[in-house]
Parts: sequence; structure tokens; C-alpha cells
Amino acid sequence: MKKTGIVRKLDDLGRITLPIELRRILHLAERDSIEISTDDDKIILQKYEPVDIFTGEKEDLIEYHGKKVSKKSIMEMAEIANIQIKQG
Repeated sequence: MKKTGIVRKLDDLGRITLPIELRRILHLAERDSIEISTDDDKIILQKYEPVDIFTGEKEDLIEYHGKKVSKKSIMEMAEIANIQIKQG
């Protein structure tokens, strides 16, 4: 892990501001979604990228009931269910 030397205080609502330098380095634009995770006593922030809920793949995603599923997963599930799909 690389330290930046940047220190920020939480405001009254627990928010912090990410410095513009970090936003530029990480290609974060206004209104981008940030994923928050933890590792022991560390908080990890990273740009959110939707992935297939089954495989974690990022290509050819379709939203279904608020979840992302790849076309590949849909094809595999159709095959398991013995459903014929016309490809066009």
C-alpha cells in the first residue's frame, strides 16, 4: 500500500473530501460511485464497477431486477435449464 501523506478529518456527518489529485489519478468524476470495503482496520475506497453477480465478469452486462448478469452467464443458465436461445 502506498501512503500519500494526505490527512483529512471527518466532518460532523462522518464525511471526508477526496483531494483533487487523488480523484485525477484514479479517474474519478463528479457523481461516480465509490465502493467501500474493509481489510482488518483499513477502509478501502475504489471506483465502483458493476460485475456479473455470478462470475464477477465485467463485459456484456445486462440489468435484471436490479442485478447485473453477463450474457455468458445467461447463456450458461439457459443451457443448464435446457432452454434453446436464438442468437441473432
